[in-house]
Amino acid sequence: MKITRDEEFRIYAAPLQGFTEHPFRRAHAELYGHCDGSVAEMEYFTPFVRVEKGKVRGRDLRDADAALGLQVRVTPQVICRDADEFRVAVDTLVEHGHRRIDLNLGCPFPPQVKRGRGAGLLLRPECLSEIALEMDRWKSDVDFSVKMRVGVRDSAEWQLAVERVNAMPLRFVTVHPRTAAQQYRGELDMAAFAEIAQALAHKVIFNGEIHSPSDIDELRGRFPGLHGVMTGRGLLCRPSLAAEWYEGEEWPVKKRREMTLQLHERLREEYDTRLSGGPLQLLAKLKPMWEYFGADFDRKAVKKVVKAGTLAGYDAAVKAL
Repeated sequence: MKITRDEEFRIYAAPLQGFTEHPFRRAHAELYGHCDGSVAEMEYFTPFVRVEKGKVRGRDLRDADAALGLQVRVTPQVICRDADEFRVAVDTLVEHGHRRIDLNLGCPFPPQVKRGRGAGLLLRPECLSEIALEMDRWKSDVDFSVKMRVGVRDSAEWQLAVERVNAMPLRFVTVHPRTAAQQYRGELDMAAFAEIAQALAHKVIFNGEIHSPSDIDELRGRFPGLHGVMTGRGLLCRPSLAAEWYEGEEWPVKKRREMTLQLHERLREEYDTRLSGGPLQLLAKLKPMWEYFGADFDRKAVKKVVKAGTLAGYDAAVKAL
């Protein structure tokens, strides 16, 4: 089945801190985003844009701004403690030219949750109401969205937040059906997802454990009203995932490997230019990617890549792939 550009169902790229910054987004969009005339453009969400000492962190803003003026659809994802931080982040991003902004209500990492950010905001409905007012201020100029979990420790805690989320002017809500306490472990709570999808007044995106085109088809069959899916780790393990689904057929492993190596080569060249710390810093940036990129390759061969102690040894191990 071919999916045309005007098909409403879409696939979105979730952010992973340390992996999906601008170099990855641009290289991935160029290699996989336009595989043929029927393939819809990917939309990429940035790693967290956060406020520190009253202003947006410089490196977060630089990463979000890198896509401006390029043919890459990028949406900054804001993580905040309250409406004041949200206001500073949105005002700054709008001033820089961004017109799509995502609010993170799903980050599961304890240091953020304890400070009331990410999934921690689900337990603070009064703050969500204040954030909704801030969104209203910009709703004619900015397309907002939300990414959320089903709760912090209990998969019914979403009920505390759903009315406030429904009051927000959103283009969609992305739901990851785990609690923050689970982080990325344990079973997805599909029953909770079904309840949330029914209760939300907005279009719904599914996020979580999407590793193959057939996973997407299965979700569409199970939840016919889905607006789309968002994939993060699955897309890093299988960078061709969205392209394969849009094209309507799975790629042979050989083609997937060849394309992953092309993606890696672009990233290697980009980081070699960007990073100023020499070979060791370059290795420290590239080697962790093989936790994901290595999914389609022989495990022993990938292990040699990850264990390489010099840049020459690393390049030789990658070439052997």
